[in-house]
Amino acid sequence: MNRIDEQVSTYMHGSEFGDPQTKEMMEKELKQRLIEAENEGRPLRVYCGYDVTAPDIHLGHTVTMRKLRQFQEYGHEVTFVIGTVTSLIGDPSDRDQARKPQTMEQIMENAQTYAKQAFKILDPLKTIVRYNHEWLKNLTFPDVINLASKFTVQQFLVRDRLHARIEKNEPLWLSELLYPLAQGYDAAFLKADVQIGATEQLFNLMSGRRIQEGFGLKPQICITFPILIGTDGQQKMGKSLGNYIGIDEPAGIQYAKIMSLPDNLIIPYFDLVTRWPREKINSVKTELEQGRLHPMELKKRLAWEIVDIFNNTEVADKAAEEFMRVHQEREAPVEMNEYLIDQTTDILELLMATGLCGSKSEARRAILAGSVKLDGKKVDEPDLLVEPCQAVLQKGRRSFIRLVPEKE
Repeated sequence: MNRIDEQVSTYMHGSEFGDPQTKEMMEKELKQRLIEAENEGRPLRVYCGYDVTAPDIHLGHTVTMRKLRQFQEYGHEVTFVIGTVTSLIGDPSDRDQARKPQTMEQIMENAQTYAKQAFKILDPLKTIVRYNHEWLKNLTFPDVINLASKFTVQQFLVRDRLHARIEKNEPLWLSELLYPLAQGYDAAFLKADVQIGATEQLFNLMSGRRIQEGFGLKPQICITFPILIGTDGQQKMGKSLGNYIGIDEPAGIQYAKIMSLPDNLIIPYFDLVTRWPREKINSVKTELEQGRLHPMELKKRLAWEIVDIFNNTEVADKAAEEFMRVHQEREAPVEMNEYLIDQTTDILELLMATGLCGSKSEARRAILAGSVKLDGKKVDEPDLLVEPCQAVLQKGRRSFIRLVPEKE
């Protein structure tokens, strides 16, 4: 296999477009663009945009980041775009309802952690970090009219999720329809050769091709990948749903969350978010299907791999030992993060502040499900007030925080 074919195979592995014709077209265009770039002696310009919906990056974000890293390893130019303006709009592609609006102040505050966390995957010396307000804020109203003139309303409304909202007579804000225009202009401004994204965003990426052509540019190649299902085994990974695995979370929590995954997600996780080569994944998949490998054993390998990626081998070994002790031998962890409680605090607020829950609604659900304990005693009341004390706050079987009172 020559270098061009090798790259195409690497970049397209795991991609998903919804129909084989689109995938075939993009693969063909990618190969041709690689040949052209090689003849011109230049790297491809590759980017992916990330909206700031929370301060932390979770494992779902790393699906596309790992693909960007592959482009870096072959010597191409990678831009990590933080969608400061697109975050204001909210992408309707993966939502059955409008996103809760954010302020630019909230977005910029959360964006500060994005690039830092992204460098756990990307090479910081080979990554260009950009914020799309740098160019979108300069567009005039006539500019927006010009972008909008390249599309019909029907092209927007035939999309499944938007059409479903109309059918249910739910609000579909005009601002949401501007999202593909903004993302498409990102591609034009960056003169992108390739854009990476989630399968559900294919319309937005293809919009970038149309807008690029309107500016006399070659249309970008779009490569999309399936979303990562969260720890609940049902919905897209997201912090608001409490089914996420944060890449900056403590190693023990990362390990335990992976161990809680439904068995049917083991192979997709290996395929989308690990460093394992395809041959090795296919081999263990065969062993699993033939009953020669127990799902629990393979899940331990997956958990160790994830922790090792975002930490190191020593930390991964320690997380594995701690999981065995706490969850299989039912003992409390020796080490746990501490939280200073210096005033009487509502239990819902406390669960959020300690990071055990991502929202009040998640905290309430955890309490009502009987999965919250304070010093080993089950918390039954969502309106419980916790006074400054030395105690262990626990959520489920895997998450512990040691509460400590204000030190004198």
